[in-house]
Amino acid sequence: MHPIEIDPFTIQISESEVARLKRKLVDTRLPEHEIVAGAGDAYGPPAEWFQRLYNKWVNDFDWFVVQKHLNRHQHAIATIPDNEYDLKIHFTHTRSMRTDAIPIILIHGWPGSFYEFDRLVDNLAAPQSESDPAFHVVVPSLPGFCWSSNPPKRGWTMQDNGRLFDKLMAGLGYDSYVVQAGDWGSFVARELGSKYPRCRAIHLNFSPATEDFMPESESEKKRHERSQDWLDDHLGYAVCMRTRPHTVGYGFHDNPMGILSWVGEKYYELVSPARRSDPAWDKIILTQVSLYYFSGCIMPSMLPYYENPKHAEFAKLFMIEENLVKVPMAYTSFLYDSRPGNKRSAKLTGNLVFYNGMSIALDRTFSE
Repeated sequence: MHPIEIDPFTIQISESEVARLKRKLVDTRLPEHEIVAGAGDAYGPPAEWFQRLYNKWVNDFDWFVVQKHLNRHQHAIATIPDNEYDLKIHFTHTRSMRTDAIPIILIHGWPGSFYEFDRLVDNLAAPQSESDPAFHVVVPSLPGFCWSSNPPKRGWTMQDNGRLFDKLMAGLGYDSYVVQAGDWGSFVARELGSKYPRCRAIHLNFSPATEDFMPESESEKKRHERSQDWLDDHLGYAVCMRTRPHTVGYGFHDNPMGILSWVGEKYYELVSPARRSDPAWDKIILTQVSLYYFSGCIMPSMLPYYENPKHAEFAKLFMIEENLVKVPMAYTSFLYDSRPGNKRSAKLTGNLVFYNGMSIALDRTFSE
């Protein structure tokens, strides 16, 4: 295997690009009225939410403060040889000072990015208690996201990304590692945990049950209802992206409010309702949306939906013999995730050694 090349990288959006974003926002005309009187959030996030986020993006959001914050971690671009291609993968790498630290790779999904884990990295690398494990933390951007290369060909799947990320961890000098992932990242984690010896354990926060999996307890019933509601009423975005990513992508590529609408909706729906008006959560949304806009990744970020199985096929894919997770697997099911699963269904997909069903959101506010 050819060695990977690693070059330092700094997020450095020019003043002219930031000013251009501001001009485009100021020149935007939002709808004067909600779609119908009393629409609330039945048709998507309510009109008040769009107006609040728009006003904050125009008047209060300081990209250069955010950029400085993001650059506190060490960023790099790895050039990874893969068959006939050389792919560039953007990632952050934060090494712990602890000699007993465990290498971990954190893998995002859509509409996430490396920033999804921003509030976790420092605590993982330097836990407050010596009795807690410490980690060397690697957070890559999936191909097609932020500053990673686009997938090089049609038919590029999450399994291909697993191969890349195993090479990345080896290239960083790690003979073994563990994984945390959700959403599309969970597909990569399962690939690593089922086929790559360097991967020693995985933790997931996404493991949906099959649609015909009938609940047997009150906890399972709540998760089943949430999952079914997602399949019935919230999958329009996925249908568009798995059928016409070019059409949607060209419409949103240079359209900041379009990106906020498309991406921000998920941050409205996939959080505890109590957090939807949290100013710190608003800033997190605007940071994520700004990363998509400045890196120009909104269109290629849609490719996972086109190239991988449909939502209704997820659980069946996980239960195929060759995809069963062989290493120790942990799963935390959050009620406000898109398709919360349960312990019984997760056990069908691999070597489940730990399960935690979170019935409510963590009782804390979001902070930097």
